[in-house]
Amino acid sequence: MDTTQNLVHGAGLGLRRSFLSRIVESPPEAVGFYEVAPENWITIGGKYAKQFRAMTERFDFICHGLSLSIGSTDPLDEKFVREVKQFMAEHQIKFYSEHLSYCSKDGHLYDLMPIPFTSEAVTHVAGRIKRVQDILEQKIAIENVSYYAAPGQEMAEIDFFNAVIEEADCDVLIDINNIYVNSVNHGYDAEAFLKAMPAHRIAYAHIAGHYVEAEDFLVDTHGADVVDPVWKLLGKAYELYGVFPTLLERDFNIPAMEELIKEVNTISTIQKAWETQHAKQFA
Repeated sequence: MDTTQNLVHGAGLGLRRSFLSRIVESPPEAVGFYEVAPENWITIGGKYAKQFRAMTERFDFICHGLSLSIGSTDPLDEKFVREVKQFMAEHQIKFYSEHLSYCSKDGHLYDLMPIPFTSEAVTHVAGRIKRVQDILEQKIAIENVSYYAAPGQEMAEIDFFNAVIEEADCDVLIDINNIYVNSVNHGYDAEAFLKAMPAHRIAYAHIAGHYVEAEDFLVDTHGADVVDPVWKLLGKAYELYGVFPTLLERDFNIPAMEELIKEVNTISTIQKAWETQHAKQFA
């Protein structure tokens, strides 16, 4: 089974339809790879389909799923997984990632819900991840998610995450902002969580902004600029594990392309700084 690691490089950007035309006409040099939610593109036609094809023929892409509902007790949507496989083959998309959450129970919900941190859930979710990997014939990357309640909790978030990843033998999409948001909301040490991640499985990372509801309550919105503590946590991740591909997510309040690229450039700047630092250490 193929590993997802090292198939993309540098700093990436989540591709959104609102700026697709601009990107096609003038692709920013700063962006090393792009990411799309397959649900939003599999059935697309017309102008958007042609523009998307023009992009996938020129640049590296990743699929980041929104609706697989890997933690649900509903039957796994294998038809959708096969559609993703065909979509990836058609566009030569490098690999697929999903959230460690669920979004369905006898029908789709409109949010990513937290899976109970229990040993029973570990076995259930890991089995579903394995099945997805069998269908796709490659490993997938699973993302640590933001959550605002932990019903039925029997173990710490990091222990649950690591147990699922180990049992499923999958890769990791490390979301830096989610670690920070959860550390504030649930009162844990973000660096300690980061240090406990399975570093050898990290395929790539997300970084994004959030909304400050209160001093002790942050909401993961992907609708604001990345804040300094999150940038610093990204630097700490590179310090600990070396530099890995990192992608900027922005879903709401999308600014001018120039502003987006500034943040992509910030990723590149931090990457280069730590690449230089690591090179000096091993010189």
